[in-house]
Amino acid sequence: MTLQEEKFGYLLVHFIGEQPDGEQVYFSYSEDGLHWNDLNKGLPVLRSELGEKGVRDPFLIRSPRADKFYLIATDLRIASGKGWDAAVNHGSRDIIVWESADLVNWSAPRAATVGVPEAGCVWAPEAIYDEAADDFLVFWASATQEPHERDRKQKIYSARTKDFRSFSATEKYIERENHIIDTTIIAHEGGYYRFSKDETTKNIRLEKGASLASDAFSDVHAPVLEAMLGVEGPQIYKFNDREEWCLIVDRFAEGKGYLPLLTSDLDSGEFTVVPEDAFNLGKTKKRHGGVLPLRAEECARLLAAFGE
Repeated sequence: MTLQEEKFGYLLVHFIGEQPDGEQVYFSYSEDGLHWNDLNKGLPVLRSELGEKGVRDPFLIRSPRADKFYLIATDLRIASGKGWDAAVNHGSRDIIVWESADLVNWSAPRAATVGVPEAGCVWAPEAIYDEAADDFLVFWASATQEPHERDRKQKIYSARTKDFRSFSATEKYIERENHIIDTTIIAHEGGYYRFSKDETTKNIRLEKGASLASDAFSDVHAPVLEAMLGVEGPQIYKFNDREEWCLIVDRFAEGKGYLPLLTSDLDSGEFTVVPEDAFNLGKTKKRHGGVLPLRAEECARLLAAFGE
């Protein structure tokens, strides 16, 4: 493909499954946000030999000053053979962090311990910049058992940071009657939209808040999302060229990877499923990751470094 200075696109960071080398960081590129090409010849771009020696659920965020990118991921490798019970009850309390100024040259990975001492896991970490506080809210799922509980329960915890090196004390961010994991948040016109997986019913719930405070959110009825079972890893991003958003959900129960849904009104909770022949996920199976809209010069650098 000929590089054009005016080209805009999207970078998807993800893992591909539990096979050998599958739980590392892969890059995929799209011009339209719906058709994806594997970068780096379908091989991992970033690897972790720290902790569990693998990562899942990578998430990429841009610094508000546009001078740095941070990539964070779950310190977990199911392919090690320990199994899901060990991961839930005795998993790593760390997240793995990389940083880059250009999306091409990356720091060595580092581990940051954010999970509370009783946490059984620290899963699917994500972050959003809080303009009011001038810092990042980092949040993830941990399975904890509090004194009043008979069993462990998945809840969302959070901490704040300015540099992904020093973090505030961890606090409980979301707790529901059911287990909850895989939360993602997007800002729009002064509000925040929060998508989370109900780990009991296996569907996605949508909420809106006036701020990022844990008690600032209320439910938004989203019939299509609520009726779609066996999905996780929601990611929401705005298209570069129009007032429309794409929500992708990982069809883990069917083993099919991501499915995109579209909306032109986040407040409405109305989403339409993109037909199978209207999107393409590329050669590798895209598992729970994150999408970053790119600027023209970033597309050019990324494609020059990792190809298509």
